[in-house]
Amino acid sequence: MTYETIIGLEVHTQLLTRSKMFCRCSADYANAPPNSHVCPICLGMPGVLPAINKKAIEYTVMTALALECTIPQFTKFDRKNYPYPDLMKGYQISQYDAPIGVQGWILTETEGVRRRVNVRRVHLEEDVAKLLHRTNPVGESYSLIDVNRSGMPLMEIVTEPDLRSPEEARQFLMKLRTMLQYLGVSTGNMEEGSFRCDANISIRPTDSSETFAKVEVKNMNSFKAVYRALEFEANRQRRVIEEGGQLHQETRGWADDKGITLPQRSKEYAHDYRYFPEPDLPPLSLSSAWVQEIKAKLPQLPEARRDSFVSQYGLPLYDATLLTNSKPLADYFETSVNTSKGVPLKKRAKTVSNWLLGDFSRWLNSEGIEVHQSKVTPKQLVELLDMTDQGTLTGPAIKQVFEEMFHTGKPAREIAAQLGLSQISDISAIEAAVKRVIATNTQAVVDFKAGKEQALTFLVGQVMKETKGRTNPKVVSEILRRELETS
Repeated sequence: MTYETIIGLEVHTQLLTRSKMFCRCSADYANAPPNSHVCPICLGMPGVLPAINKKAIEYTVMTALALECTIPQFTKFDRKNYPYPDLMKGYQISQYDAPIGVQGWILTETEGVRRRVNVRRVHLEEDVAKLLHRTNPVGESYSLIDVNRSGMPLMEIVTEPDLRSPEEARQFLMKLRTMLQYLGVSTGNMEEGSFRCDANISIRPTDSSETFAKVEVKNMNSFKAVYRALEFEANRQRRVIEEGGQLHQETRGWADDKGITLPQRSKEYAHDYRYFPEPDLPPLSLSSAWVQEIKAKLPQLPEARRDSFVSQYGLPLYDATLLTNSKPLADYFETSVNTSKGVPLKKRAKTVSNWLLGDFSRWLNSEGIEVHQSKVTPKQLVELLDMTDQGTLTGPAIKQVFEEMFHTGKPAREIAAQLGLSQISDISAIEAAVKRVIATNTQAVVDFKAGKEQALTFLVGQVMKETKGRTNPKVVSEILRRELETS
């Protein structure tokens, strides 16, 4: 029997506000000492009163609008009760039956097939503290708690169970993260925990509408981990059914080092959380005028920017798609192109695209950084391209200079001068190198005179080697041909 995979996602993303969700503590805690960005409110002390962060509400409305959601006029916060050690108050301020956005959607494309994934809701809550698990020298395990993260504004985006494969789930998450980056509401960094995903996955026979019990999968901290975890879990569930076993609704954690999911607890239902309206916060009325004001300020989103890259810069759709999948990369591209002078716009745009999607991306991936973290500024990249267009740098020297730029941040001209890589423009020097190569490669000379054109290619290579790649191959070829025909 064949089975269909059914996946729904719950995505949590920290919002880029200056302060926490319900207090004035700084949200810039990433590199701070433990428990240094805290106050009585985010510590959960008795008698304190939370206050709503307006910017967090605005960012959530922005996201919901970008996801084509309806924004109800009424929304409120609720208490979600559960006894976890990382929950300072013993409850979390969240939203239950009146989220900020409902009934949205996003288009995904997997293997050339575009499908609409429906978004059930977009709501806002506070993040929890962070547990740090340790082992002392005698092997005893214990846990520490860092409250810096507690109270951070956390937006949750919940999809309908519309995804049909681990790859489609990965593509959805990548597209959603890019959208959040374009909106400027989140860094979308999974490794740092500002963009987190839980997945509900189940299977059903392909000829049936009845699914087996769903499983929630947690602890996936990269797009690759999401794909691997869901692929494993789908196969595990098929195996259980095929072996005559029974699936149970539960929560399982992804063990990345082992490549398996492990049971954590039985899955809670909504009534287990004993939701009730948050008594310390008033309900909110989101006026249509305010929502329209936010909508009017929405930035250009990835697909629109991709289309403008094609029409304005003449890029192939493939290039434009890859560039706009990352806002920092798209920004870097446009800055580089618009910094250029004296070069046809579309020609320079394609050259910049080739560099960013080629050697530049290779070095970024090797260092595990984004383009905006690189030491090479757009202005410096343009200088390198100008030197290439002018013939000052050729062949292997171009890549050698760029590699040094990437590691040091020095300008291309300075590096070329230091390493002696600028192109030799003195014709007499090139002629001298050509004569030396002719004198030491007599067989190739004989072959050329016998009509073997490939011998000329060999001799050009020898001259390039002699000059350490600092000569123009076209000029070398012309001088070689002249010298050989007159000798």
